[in-house]
Amino acid sequence: MTNERVLFTAEAFYAHLKEQRLMGSRCVSCGELYLPPRPICVSCGGKDMTWHPFQGNGRLSTFTCIRVAPSAMEARGYGRNTPYCTGLVETDEGPTISALVLGVDAARPEMIQVGMALQVDFSEATGDHPALAFHAV
Repeated sequence: MTNERVLFTAEAFYAHLKEQRLMGSRCVSCGELYLPPRPICVSCGGKDMTWHPFQGNGRLSTFTCIRVAPSAMEARGYGRNTPYCTGLVETDEGPTISALVLGVDAARPEMIQVGMALQVDFSEATGDHPALAFHAV
């Protein structure tokens, strides 16, 4: 590890998203991967972490469709008449992360399938409130 202190923060994670890179952390000691990134390994307690690029592919583990949106989502155009979907995405590399799920009809949740293939989508990673999103493949 270099002398420069690398901060594995939410701000750094979202800065990478704005650069269209899905980055997590990897423990140098045991190889455990984390998404979003963590500064300390939960598995072995190691503090020697490095940035790890994720491919951005995964599967939908669970989801919910939301009609009463917080103000940040209302600013994106979502609300009572335009619901959105959010879910847990298990990446091909293993870690699971919460994200917006795009390319599905949130008004018809019965049509959304757990296990469906997803790919990272950087279209929502802009502005003051970037969001991680995956798009149905």
